[in-house]
Amino acid sequence: MQTSDGIPSDNGSAAFFDIDNTLIKGASIVILGIGLARRGFFRPSAVAMMAWKQLKFRISGTENAADVAQGRRMALSFIRGQKMSDLEALAEEIYDDSIGDRIYEATHEMAQLHLEAGQEVWLVSATPIQLAQVIARRNGFTGALGTVAEVGPDGLLTGELVGEILHGPGKRTAVEKLAEERGLDLARCTAYSDSVNDIPMLTLTGTSVAINPDRKLRDEAQSRGWAIRDYRMMRRALRRSRSAAQAGRSPIALGLVGAALGTALSVAVARTLFSHQD
Repeated sequence: MQTSDGIPSDNGSAAFFDIDNTLIKGASIVILGIGLARRGFFRPSAVAMMAWKQLKFRISGTENAADVAQGRRMALSFIRGQKMSDLEALAEEIYDDSIGDRIYEATHEMAQLHLEAGQEVWLVSATPIQLAQVIARRNGFTGALGTVAEVGPDGLLTGELVGEILHGPGKRTAVEKLAEERGLDLARCTAYSDSVNDIPMLTLTGTSVAINPDRKLRDEAQSRGWAIRDYRMMRRALRRSRSAAQAGRSPIALGLVGAALGTALSVAVARTLFSHQD
């Protein structure tokens, strides 16, 4: 059997890609959050508190359940009453303005190889489904799974979620459900991610690849014999600067600290939307 493009179809096989730091540089929810903040979707006063919680996460490497729950309630309160159609239109705009040029070319090429082999390619992310679907569609992928906000009969967001944030074990459950619906043989599928939080999804498929992995996922991938691909330039620069930072407060080291705090502040904006750690 062949696809509409004449490519032989590999029925039952698919590839599942995380988005943030796997397919794109940075966090999609941060980019979306900044775009919504510019359009007055939430109060700037919330940023400081969320920045502190994000900084705690970056320092400790663990996420506080109370912080996540509070962030989720805050995020949902900000989008309550907004039109779903507006959010969908903004996702298109933000992709054009800020996401398209952040795609990791090497990861995109991997996804394209799966498509050329007649396999399905799905994005699986905690980012809002509207943005995940735009990214999938613009790149010619099969589809996307993401966090779903509830919409009322009037077309307005209710401030509730349909299910839970698609994160950690939630991704595994979503992929299992999709595989059942589409007749996918998970033993013949491949999963890609940068985060140790995605171990539940990565251990579900026959093949797993760590892309731009965090430290814990790198260790896990090495112990399990998974392939590791690292396309980041900044990470290598940070490692080279580490010895200089330990030796003294050099201008380079101070600049890196400033950049890290700036990133924490940006991610805090995202926490006001869906309390997301992809």
